[in-house]
Amino acid sequence: MVKRTARDARERGQIALEYVGVVTILIFLALAAIQLGLAGYAVQQASTAARAAARAETYNDVTMTPEQAGEAATSDWLTVHIDRGPENGDEVTMTARVEVPVLLDLFDLGEAKRSATMPLD
Repeated sequence: MVKRTARDARERGQIALEYVGVVTILIFLALAAIQLGLAGYAVQQASTAARAAARAETYNDVTMTPEQAGEAATSDWLTVHIDRGPENGDEVTMTARVEVPVLLDLFDLGEAKRSATMPLD
């Protein structure tokens, strides 16, 4: 039988403390990676919304406004804002802004903004 000393007990507590520190860092890195993925997804959704809104603006279809088309082209859980760009005679530009979902206040990235230009029919 091995006799335990006071030093062994202190080292055992130190290992537990180091483990808690490492796990905390790993959880933080995992949340940062998820936040980066959400930001990339928001940029992709903004691009899709801008193209859908520009396409709806070029058609003479009255069933859906460009704003409705942009919102319909994105995921329901994202907040989308569609803005009309400057119009020149033969093309239209639409801009979509999608708010990036926030996991922690530390990761607040604002919004993703993309524009699309389509020729008028």
